Amino acid sequence: MNATAAGVRAPDIRTFDLDESGWPLRPTRSGPRPVPAARLDAYVAQHLTPPPWATDIVVYVHGWQTSRDAALDAVRDLLGLVSRQYEGRRGLYPRLARPGRPFVPWPVLVRWPSRSLPSLGGYRRIRDRAHAMSTGGHAARVIGQLLGYLDRHRADPAAAPVLANRDGQYLHLVGHSFGCRFLCEAVQWAADGPPGATLGWSTPRPPGRPFTVDSMLLLQMASPRDAFDSTFRALAGAPLHGPVVATYSQHDRATGFWHLRAEKRAGIGYAGIGTAPAPVSAVAMRGVEEPYPHGVLDHRFVSVDASAVFTRGNGPAGAHSDHLRPECAHLLLSLADHSR
Repeated sequence: MNATAAGVRAPDIRTFDLDESGWPLRPTRSGPRPVPAARLDAYVAQHLTPPPWATDIVVYVHGWQTSRDAALDAVRDLLGLVSRQYEGRRGLYPRLARPGRPFVPWPVLVRWPSRSLPSLGGYRRIRDRAHAMSTGGHAARVIGQLLGYLDRHRADPAAAPVLANRDGQYLHLVGHSFGCRFLCEAVQWAADGPPGATLGWSTPRPPGRPFTVDSMLLLQMASPRDAFDSTFRALAGAPLHGPVVATYSQHDRATGFWHLRAEKRAGIGYAGIGTAPAPVSAVAMRGVEEPYPHGVLDHRFVSVDASAVFTRGNGPAGAHSDHLRPECAHLLLSLADHSR
């Protein structure tokens, strides 16, 4: 086991690769090949059984213009930031720092073909691919089944009674750009089943759901501002126990300049969540030493203004990929802490 007190080393990052239709790929000597349908369950079981030492499972789906290696680097960087933030400021996360049970996440990286020319045509092509993969293709169903599998096999992380005592390791979803679309579609695809019980977020578990996601962090989401009131309206009754938290920055040219020209309106990653089927809480991204009170995040939809933080990037996408920052790690840790 390569777990540290507050993070997981690179070899423990589990990768789950998808082709252009959203079907899982397995590595072979001649390159990636589709997993045979009859072997899908066995493949998932072989690669995605959560280890007993993990307290939290973090599923990360990357976005536009991300290579396979860059996606792996992004998860490594995020975990490094999380580890440093947690080790240096444990007092901000009292539920994660209980004696004898430190926060130890296990990351699962979902990779998909997202590269294109940095142009309007390239943006539209990847937008259409992400849409096709998550609606007419396999991506939403496969990721939804992946989440269901993780839920069925995650163990109870509590060695002693805690405020949020429930059967299962905590499950957090993190998406970037078009990867956010995959996660939203996947959660909506979740199968029915008996609900559980928790003492965490005030939002009740939806009836008839077998598992719940404890938090969903959508970084610079490449979807229209009203996406939660139209395309992803079913999230209001999906197997999602914690909040849907979406960051935005007015320095993000991908979801501002490019999205505006491709979709005739700005994206969530540039202007924040617009209309939604439940009230939207609007907050500014906190500094690394400033706590997020539980009430600030305890809403179904939370729109986080990161314009003062996500500022770097001079290329066609602007600050679209400037989300790997200590403040982002602080937000993720805060969500994990409040989910207890």
